[in-house]
Amino acid sequence: MNFDQETADRVSANLLQIKAIKLNNSQPFTWASGLKSPIYCDNRITLSHPKIRTYIRQQLAKAIADQFGDVDVIVGVATAGIPQGVLVAQELGLPFAYVRASAKDHGLANKIEGSISSGQTAVVIEDLVSTGKSSLEAVFALREVGVKVAGMAAIFSYGLQIAQENFKSSDCRLVTLSDYDSMISKAIEAEYISKNDETSLREWRKDPHAWSENHQK
Repeated sequence: MNFDQETADRVSANLLQIKAIKLNNSQPFTWASGLKSPIYCDNRITLSHPKIRTYIRQQLAKAIADQFGDVDVIVGVATAGIPQGVLVAQELGLPFAYVRASAKDHGLANKIEGSISSGQTAVVIEDLVSTGKSSLEAVFALREVGVKVAGMAAIFSYGLQIAQENFKSSDCRLVTLSDYDSMISKAIEAEYISKNDETSLREWRKDPHAWSENHQK
């Protein structure tokens, strides 16, 4: 996960400032999977803040140019990756397409929406990477139609070991603007969390399932 530390720190500070990242050890959040977590990240909130939205768009575009070189198309992952992907495609002057979680059950029954052809090179855009499973489904869908996926770029990653393993086994490179460690550092600096909170957050990242079991109500 290549990123510039200055960018990582600024993105983390921005996400904390607008409460796109929420931290709460005493009243954990429940993910869709049922997993309990002391952190919840909703990067859709960045879209409501023009200056932060612009900075993220510019930095994602820069990361793609620096890390992946010339590509033919930007592809967003439905749903949260779509607006971020559109912004990046506009910044780079590239075509945009997106991948649904599943094919439509009516009309053309498309899973991939937009003009994209076999042999083209794409970078996939996500707002957030947790385990990477749903994000990588989009990569597989593109590969099935002959699209060359240079890699994926995202705003933030929890840095879970399972995600690293999933991306490695799928031979897909992941580049993020910020990460979990940068976020914790900025949260401490802003006195948003205590040292005890930091310990708990790091324990969760080390073993989310064990942490979740210990914090079930």
